[in-house]
Amino acid sequence: MKKEIGVNGLVINLRREKGDEYISLTDIARKKNPLEPKDVVKNWLRSKSTIEFLALWEKINNPDFKGVEIDSLLIEAGSNSFTLSPSKWVESTKAIGIITSTGKYGGTFAHSEIALEFASWVSPEFKLYLITEIKRLKTAESDQQNLNWSVQRTLAKINYKIQTDAIKESFVPKSLTKNQTSIIYANEADLLNVALFGLTAEQWKNNNPRFDGNMRDHATLEQLVVLSNMESINGLLIQQNISASERILQLNQVAISQIKSLLTAKGIRILKNLT
Repeated sequence: MKKEIGVNGLVINLRREKGDEYISLTDIARKKNPLEPKDVVKNWLRSKSTIEFLALWEKINNPDFKGVEIDSLLIEAGSNSFTLSPSKWVESTKAIGIITSTGKYGGTFAHSEIALEFASWVSPEFKLYLITEIKRLKTAESDQQNLNWSVQRTLAKINYKIQTDAIKESFVPKSLTKNQTSIIYANEADLLNVALFGLTAEQWKNNNPRFDGNMRDHATLEQLVVLSNMESINGLLIQQNISASERILQLNQVAISQIKSLLTAKGIRILKNLT
């Protein structure tokens, strides 16, 4: 998903690659040379210290890195005739920390750790502005993700009320005490827990003594979406007088089918990445 941030009067494009944040070196370079940002990146790559830094980063993060190419680059680095483009660096070493692309949103991007090193070389002051904006973006993303989770948790609770109303109509004799009805509600909750999570609430708690709350408080967004659907379905099955043993089998199939669908659905990825 393409994103951008404003840093000290410049628009800096961001992109995600295999779960990591990559920042446009081309955009950062405009701080130094607005007309020829590519030259700024190439000049940075000519430095021996830059090559040593990039090589170390790749050795730590990239098992396929071709380190044998580094010695010859270090020998030539700094000489007047030495040039090194981002594409040449990637092609010769199989580097993953820097990526290049063409087209409307193309340019040279680098992993955030590398991009911050480049930003420091361009301007230490600009680097601080960049860090501030990245932190602000991450905070906004985190707040939105928590909001998405909260919405789904609230939806699950609302649907649970629908389910308990159906239980009251179908299962709870008028002579039962509040204690007895709460036991029935707890059993129905565990029916859903087993159908979706494979464990009762007590079994989960015994397996995770250091976690606060219950399994639903630690559920994924996909699980909470399915849980809200299952609660509505269970309420309808209860009204149809379908036994618990039959319902848990049906609900388990619903859980398996819907989780599989959500894991490959574009909608859930959009919901997670919403900003």
